[in-house]
Amino acid sequence: MTSPKHARETERGRYYSDPAGGPDLVSVTNVIDTAVNKSHALVPWGVKLTVEYVLDNLTAIARRILTDRTGLVKDIKAIHRDVREQAADLGDRVHNAAEAHVLGAPTVADIEVAPYLHQFRLWLTAWGIDIDKHVVAAEITVLHRRLGYAGTADLMVWLPTGPGGALELWLIDYKSSATRPAKSVYPENTLQLAALRYAETVLLPDDTEQPMPRIERTGVLNLRSGSHALVPMPAGRDAHRAFRGALETTMWLHAAPSSYPALYAPGQTIPPARRRTTRKAAWWAPASSPCSGRPANSAASAPDTASPATTPTSGPVP
Repeated sequence: MTSPKHARETERGRYYSDPAGGPDLVSVTNVIDTAVNKSHALVPWGVKLTVEYVLDNLTAIARRILTDRTGLVKDIKAIHRDVREQAADLGDRVHNAAEAHVLGAPTVADIEVAPYLHQFRLWLTAWGIDIDKHVVAAEITVLHRRLGYAGTADLMVWLPTGPGGALELWLIDYKSSATRPAKSVYPENTLQLAALRYAETVLLPDDTEQPMPRIERTGVLNLRSGSHALVPMPAGRDAHRAFRGALETTMWLHAAPSSYPALYAPGQTIPPARRRTTRKAAWWAPASSPCSGRPANSAASAPDTASPATTPTSGPVP
């Protein structure tokens, strides 16, 4: 996972610190990772990887059963995790290369990343994107202080998708994969885009702020080693309401204790008291922060409105 400015990992996942000094803000991806069940896809994928490994290494596994059963079990259990971590690392490097290309920064030679970066350049060319003219922002942090979340938008760019080829402002998230088809997306991608789209504030690199621009379209740009596809996603107000439900669930789970006292019957012998523990917060939690049990921002009570906005940097207006 890339590490945007002001983002940090905690025992609860990623949070953003507020440069204005307010409570920490939970990251959009943290909300989705906590509240959205992905086991329907990940469990079959992990089982498939593990079975394929076992079938491809039967002889070696048979020997280790007799000599190192404990180590063998540990290694087999780690197969899907190792592959997932490798894929995540490749995704981070692809993101970094795309960002560097847009910003005109030097890129590190990476033979694995090169085909994906080539597809990104092909996409820019196919849409006639002039980086200086059409790109509004790249890898920019957005905040929604009232609801208590923050995230990073990969790309805001003008594309000629309106009536008669009129320019529309798109919010685009990059996704890379070595195995999935270029047109494939997950439903939770819509939640992520909606959360970013309806943020209230854009945080510029110098920590100054501007209102979130009015985003007209959202989509996932899938980058593969030999292909690419921009998949429009319906990240409207209904998706944002669904994200807010996931946000409220996440904040409840993050503030909940990890254990509760048992109830004993009258006359039952109570075992010696043990030290009660709660989930240890990895950051300072003032009384108004989400971690105090009294969230400063309620996903249920905040109005479902977006502030009027202007773009963070100048660009063509349709």
